Amino acid sequence: MKVTEVSRLPSTLPADDDHPYRTGAWRPQTIEYDADDLDVLEGTIPADLDGVYLRNTENPVMPALNGRYHPFDGDGMVHAIRFAGGRARYRNRFVRTAGLAAELEAGEPLWAGITEPAAASKRDGWGARTRMKDASSTDVVVHNRRAITTFYQCGDAYAMHPETLEQFGPAPWSGAGISAHPKLDPSTGELLTFRYSTTAPYLWYGLVDRDGRVVHDTPVPLPGPRLPHDIAFTENFVILNDLPLFWDEALLAKGIHRARFYPNLPTRFAVVPRRGLAPGEQPRWFEAQPTYVLHWINAYERDHEVVLDGYFQETPMPKFDPADGPYGPLKKLVDVHALKARPHRWRLDLATGACREERVFESISEFPSIHYARPGRPYRYAWSMTSPPGWFVFDGLVRLDLETGAEQRFQYDVGQYASEAPMAPRPGGTAEDDGYLVTFVGDVARDTGECHIFDAANLAGGPITRIALPARMSSGTHATWAPASALR
Repeated sequence: MKVTEVSRLPSTLPADDDHPYRTGAWRPQTIEYDADDLDVLEGTIPADLDGVYLRNTENPVMPALNGRYHPFDGDGMVHAIRFAGGRARYRNRFVRTAGLAAELEAGEPLWAGITEPAAASKRDGWGARTRMKDASSTDVVVHNRRAITTFYQCGDAYAMHPETLEQFGPAPWSGAGISAHPKLDPSTGELLTFRYSTTAPYLWYGLVDRDGRVVHDTPVPLPGPRLPHDIAFTENFVILNDLPLFWDEALLAKGIHRARFYPNLPTRFAVVPRRGLAPGEQPRWFEAQPTYVLHWINAYERDHEVVLDGYFQETPMPKFDPADGPYGPLKKLVDVHALKARPHRWRLDLATGACREERVFESISEFPSIHYARPGRPYRYAWSMTSPPGWFVFDGLVRLDLETGAEQRFQYDVGQYASEAPMAPRPGGTAEDDGYLVTFVGDVARDTGECHIFDAANLAGGPITRIALPARMSSGTHATWAPASALR
């Protein structure tokens, strides 16, 4: 492996840091590397694996403004591994956002984090579209030959070259701001986006074509400010949501952003044509059991129904126990076991307006992946990440067969943590699970980083390939796969 240190950012984090989401699996990485001809530790790199795996991470450079750091506050850092011809190369780069540049220049944090009072921020506006710094650290997707990073509180979509990670600044089409998670339709090349705010109409749905042109930006009026995190789509529709977990409106009027769960309110789904709403046209609204859904798995049309799959949370606001210690409340907020998140299905009947729902699996998992070409289309398999109770890290993977209800699992050893693992279809493959899963893995005890490749049809068999990386990266949230055809 040929490794070059490209740059190193100065960290101002405390030397004796003991924060659980800035140490161990979440220890930040401050060095940017180029690494070519990566060493294969086990197996071989499949010759037909041709594309790039990208992963975004929350990787803080500055401490929290008031000491109350949340793992979603970290600065974006993208890690990329490019496969071609049975070989691999790696790059990692900070997302050079306006907010990061301002804090580096000031030498101190300037904006409050998710669990800190917004009034504590030292700057408004530039570098932060909302009350928080636009860290662009949540998601990454490849659209129009660019890697696009986004932030869940709505901000600019920052563009990078998907292989070299050369940076191009905010994407021109994101001028109004977008949230995680924009959805790519590989069949059309379109990107479906959304954003939300504290002012009416509170929610907008946008469509960007395969060449980066905005087709429309459609308001979808809501009763008040909401906190949607994700959307889903089918061939003809986009499904937006009004979920009963949102900011307390009385406190919001005082500038306090504190979310509450309202169990007496229903979950609501808006089915909107992908082309947007014509003048005077209204969304089709459907009501269901109250819950919060962090991520949708997929959606598709069948006869007169829209079938929507996602992770139903039984306890969207877990109760805190003082015995959990000073970081207990923080851990429960991002613990899928405390949230009791399970795969769930909603059937939205376009003929009658009724919604039927059912539990798909009883096991707890989150952070889904499906076949690259299946978003918005009927599908059979989903691959999810598993986590240990009380902690936000990924300790394994599970393949969910939505046709038979069967599960297939792989569990990492204690102290080994994976990344979200997108499915990379095998070129020419005909079966839906004919392909690979790719993930980055950090081994905390050995302080090493690796990339693992799985046979998507035989997850339980463990990784078929292990590749050495130049360093162990911080844990994080989302990743994506882009085949070579999406890079040209």
